[in-house]
Amino acid sequence: MSDYAIVEHGGKQYRVAPGDELLVERTEPDLKNGDSLLFERVMAVSTGGDVRFGDPVVEGALVKAHVVRPERGEKVIVFKKKRRKGYKRTQGHRQNYYRVQVDAIEA
Repeated sequence: MSDYAIVEHGGKQYRVAPGDELLVERTEPDLKNGDSLLFERVMAVSTGGDVRFGDPVVEGALVKAHVVRPERGEKVIVFKKKRRKGYKRTQGHRQNYYRVQVDAIEA
């Protein structure tokens, strides 16, 4: 059985294990490569076959990770139009992300 945890970050939930690399939303500004990031909202923890679920979070559980690099997502085009009124608006958006690697799960 491998250890894993379910964490919430940026309004999304992720299933993570030590050594995993994932893309999370950039909620803290100006983190550089190698900076540490703590996930404090841990919803569930599995260690050695024993699974603990939180209500809503597991007390005293932390997931430690470090930033591999900051990234930006693909461009999303936002287009608004009202027919027969001559109204058109085009706007682009690129979301900021951090690519992080999970170091340890502390439960």
